[in-house]
Amino acid sequence: MRPIQQPTTGNRSNRHRRRPDLTLPLPQREFSLAVPLPLPPSSAPSTSSSTASPQQSLIFSELERLNRIGSGSGGTVYKVLHRSTGRFYALKVIYGNYEDSIRRQICREIRILRDVDNPNIVRCHDMFDHDGEIQVLLEYMDGGSLEGKPITQETSLAELARQVLSGLLYLHRRHIVHRDIKPSNLLINCQNQVKIADFGVSRILAQTMDPCNSAVGTIAYMSPERINTDLNDGRYDGYAGDIWSLGVSILEFYLGRFPFAVGRQGDWASLMCAICMAAPPEAPSTASRELRDFISRCLQKEPARRWTAAQLLNHPFILQNTDGERRGGVGLAIGGASGGSGGNVKQSLIQSRSQNHQGYAIATC
Repeated sequence: MRPIQQPTTGNRSNRHRRRPDLTLPLPQREFSLAVPLPLPPSSAPSTSSSTASPQQSLIFSELERLNRIGSGSGGTVYKVLHRSTGRFYALKVIYGNYEDSIRRQICREIRILRDVDNPNIVRCHDMFDHDGEIQVLLEYMDGGSLEGKPITQETSLAELARQVLSGLLYLHRRHIVHRDIKPSNLLINCQNQVKIADFGVSRILAQTMDPCNSAVGTIAYMSPERINTDLNDGRYDGYAGDIWSLGVSILEFYLGRFPFAVGRQGDWASLMCAICMAAPPEAPSTASRELRDFISRCLQKEPARRWTAAQLLNHPFILQNTDGERRGGVGLAIGGASGGSGGNVKQSLIQSRSQNHQGYAIATC
């Protein structure tokens, strides 16, 4: 078993030895102003239902921070108010100082993000360079993430899976791989729209411009062949990797816990053994036959045997529980943790269902 290798920069043996005292001064930057990073024009007209046009540049000084809504090792997310319009956004402040080359790569990545226009993907509106910090203005999701939220009702679980698959199908058709699907990156709003978050810019900021088989993302939700490069002859299919991560997440929602024998915060070696060497986890016998089969189609050790997002959208578990349609405002019964075991409190974020049913085009594979 070979450890995951970092990409090499080539053979340095033929390079001339450089004098250590030869340096070039870095240009001095003025940090007192917040200047929007130059964004390439969008290549296609937007069809998003977002309240703000993605072509409209927002002025950083008009954003008022209200409260912190999330934080991690890479940065902090704030709820902000745009005073001119009264609209709420999420502002992600990225820690660290980045070289100009990295910043230019971020600008190129933003073109992809600005063109992403799907109801199940969090929208990226703008980026700012303020006091040396990179700050990303995102769509605000008032329901927060689904991390730690058990979902035992299969109709609700199927609706959640359908929405995530719709977003993944959109990304995969555009040759975009997320590579970090997990419950904390699935957000929900008061309309019960589930949206995929934290891709694109996070991939650049994490310095993951290397090939897809690099060790980036949350190892607990990584596919076996991504962790152990000896598997699958060292080849990594990013699309199939997203499907594995989705299967782990859906099973975690149903079980109310991480589905492997070790905790998701366990050490690297324990997680590697559980994911790469043990049999894939299965849905329990209490689940329906359709759900058990759906999970098994996602959690195949061989990437080629995993179903694609388009195929999974046609799976009986999805079709029988959601009518295979995009249904706005469908109530998701999400369990809230209580004091005792098995005492999940069911709550519906939306009590009524929208009458506007819109079919979702599915391409069979």
